[in-house]
Amino acid sequence: MTREEIFTYVADQYGTEPEYLWAKYPGYAVLRNNNGKWYGLVMDVPAQTLGISTSLDPVDILVVKCPTEEIDLLTRSAGFLPAYHMSKQHWITLVLDNPAAAKQAFSFLDASIRLTA
Repeated sequence: MTREEIFTYVADQYGTEPEYLWAKYPGYAVLRNNNGKWYGLVMDVPAQTLGISTSLDPVDILVVKCPTEEIDLLTRSAGFLPAYHMSKQHWITLVLDNPAAAKQAFSFLDASIRLTA
């Protein structure tokens, strides 16, 4: 799964365009729903920072809002991590180059936009 595939999906499904809010982090894109609330954040973060590798190469991740009761179970699965720079109680990180997480990215985006509506 690539960030471009995510951006195409949210544009087609929700009319959302990514917003790049931070000059210091040009690879960080915010996804907002119609009420202005964030429902997703796409970032490029060093794999070492995420604790998934010792590499400093960036990995694309998607952070979405998720039902609280699902987060603990999901973070035990490959490709899912506690939220990066968001509330770990309500958000979860999907590693986009992990096939298991990538396969579910669109359904997580759908759920997140509903949870933030």
